[in-house]
Amino acid sequence: MEFRKMRRFRQQLTESDCYAILSMGTSGTLALLGDNGYPYAVPISYVYADGKLYFHSARTGHKIDAIRQHDKASFCVIAADDIHPSEFTTYFRSVIAFGRIQIIESEDERMYAASLLGARYNPGDDTGLQKELEKGLSHMLVLRLDIEHLTGKEAIELVRKK
Repeated sequence: MEFRKMRRFRQQLTESDCYAILSMGTSGTLALLGDNGYPYAVPISYVYADGKLYFHSARTGHKIDAIRQHDKASFCVIAADDIHPSEFTTYFRSVIAFGRIQIIESEDERMYAASLLGARYNPGDDTGLQKELEKGLSHMLVLRLDIEHLTGKEAIELVRKK
């Protein structure tokens, strides 16, 4: 599948910059095709590893219904959004990943992804993480977005500063 090229290509981030933003970020907005064909965008915590994005979720709800109906998704992370009032602009830097999202069924992969998420948000507490996984893994879904296309953009002012 071919994805649209960025119109303002001078502002396009390199692939390595995009992956660095995904690696450093902690939250973003997951966009899905929701009820009655309306877009459904939800803020969500994530972890990036091995070219994939992982999320956790409740077992039911709008997000899960949307994923079960249509597996295409996008995920946006904003790395910078510095307001410059006198210039009537913001100095932004953001990334959008496009791909297919699925509910992970494999217990090994569920444990792997949940461990990555736990370590990301509570680093250094392996004992606490293990207890949490034993207690809560069976009550949650783990999701994986396989990235098919990645694009990033920054404000022209940031480009000029380079």
